[in-house]
Amino acid sequence: MKYARLSKEQLEALHQEFINFLATQSITGDEWAEIKANKPEVAEEEIDVFSDMIWEGVLNKVEFLEHFSKDQIHLFFLTEEKMHLIAIKVKNKAIDLLTDEGYKWLQQNLMDDSVAFFNATKEYTEDKNVDKFKIIEQGANITKGDLYAYFAKLLDNKKD
Repeated sequence: MKYARLSKEQLEALHQEFINFLATQSITGDEWAEIKANKPEVAEEEIDVFSDMIWEGVLNKVEFLEHFSKDQIHLFFLTEEKMHLIAIKVKNKAIDLLTDEGYKWLQQNLMDDSVAFFNATKEYTEDKNVDKFKIIEQGANITKGDLYAYFAKLLDNKKD
């Protein structure tokens, strides 16, 4: 597998897409039931191929990722050529960005000396979707990019 197998819940949510996937391989419902019963390794392989296909489609569309930890926020903008990162680090150990209180503190104290901003740009490796997937595996969530846009604008204004 290139990525990760979809969970049972994800597969159930994509039930119709999976049926269509099997149909493209001329596998009927009865044949699928027989494969699951008599050739579970073949069934697993089909699920793996389907999972990779779904992940590939999702990753091709991903433009923004966000990853929060106790003291840092990583905001990614994924262009065709590069990954752009805005990182926010809170040096105040009493602040936990994973809590509502900690996040509200950050919103109200962006210019505090204990808040540091970093920008970085990184080239993709040979497979940009694998690069994106690794960030998701580390806990990042796919977003619409509102937070990235906010901080990008804030940091541009800070330069003036």
